[in-house]
Amino acid sequence: MVAYIKELAVKRNEWLDEQSFKDGVTLCQSIPGATAIQTAAYVGFKTRGIKGALATYIGFGLPAFVFMLILSFLYVEYHNIHQVTVLFKGLAVIVVAIVANATYLFGKSTVKSYREFIIALLAAILFWIGITPFLVIIVAALIGLLLFQKDTSESLIQPHANSITIQYKHLGILVILLLAACCVLYYTNYKLFNLAVIMLKIDAFAFGGGFASVPLMHHEIVTVKGWMDNKTFMDGIALGQITPGPIVITATFVGFVVYGIPGAIVSTIAVFTPSFLILVLVTPYFDRLKGSEWFSKATKGIFASFVGLLFFVTIKFALAVPWDVAKVLFGLAALAALIKNIDILYVVLLGIVISLLIF
Repeated sequence: MVAYIKELAVKRNEWLDEQSFKDGVTLCQSIPGATAIQTAAYVGFKTRGIKGALATYIGFGLPAFVFMLILSFLYVEYHNIHQVTVLFKGLAVIVVAIVANATYLFGKSTVKSYREFIIALLAAILFWIGITPFLVIIVAALIGLLLFQKDTSESLIQPHANSITIQYKHLGILVILLLAACCVLYYTNYKLFNLAVIMLKIDAFAFGGGFASVPLMHHEIVTVKGWMDNKTFMDGIALGQITPGPIVITATFVGFVVYGIPGAIVSTIAVFTPSFLILVLVTPYFDRLKGSEWFSKATKGIFASFVGLLFFVTIKFALAVPWDVAKVLFGLAALAALIKNIDILYVVLLGIVISLLIF
């Protein structure tokens, strides 16, 4: 998706130059949120300010929300039918392969020394013994400050004061609207307020892309709240991979299953809002941010911790599957296809066909 956004923004429409787009991708990989939708918002922000960022953010996320809402409705209505049950038995195996591949890719790009390995291992152990992943992330950031050396030498460039003042006025309006919406939910429907707070927290801590939200969402929705079991949550992830959007769109599924259409709407808005606000807040100061020794060390620790968190979730998902020889071979084939960079959508669609034939 990032490559396609680059084609549209840099080559076809010439909204940004090559270097500005690269800086944007680096920024989006360094802050919470799904990288692709953050990159789209970055292009909109650099082109038309906050209004442009909102337009691209909504334009990118809306199709995935609509698809996921439809799929969630169909799932709730028909998931007990035999053929559908059989279908999701196969998709559960694919979900294990998808998260295992995410762990592999995350680890390959992140764990480059014994320091990252120690943090990843510690994160997995802490998560395994029941420590909340949000605390694990904070601990990893602190360890990163102690273990890592500064590896950046960027100059500290101040943004233009006038443009910042204008943009932050708009940002202030958005924050006020968010707080007002939370207050309304608190006094009118506390259950929806609770759902919104959980999704806001998940997005605010999901460093390193959309898959980073998976262990956080699993912990809050399955372990802490018990709103659904492992199998149902895995089904939501599988449906999320069919939609044309980030994996964090699973929040729509969670919201719909728990509280219907209002839950889906609240959950989706909440799970995208913090990362959007952070993007808008940080973009003008990116040169200062990427030159910060503290930021560099802390994010290294955070990224390493997500390798451990994803590894733990892979194990949890694998334990939820009743394995036999056919499923093991099916899972290994799906994992091999993903490692070979075959598109996830094709793997899922082919998996649907194979599931109906075999399982």
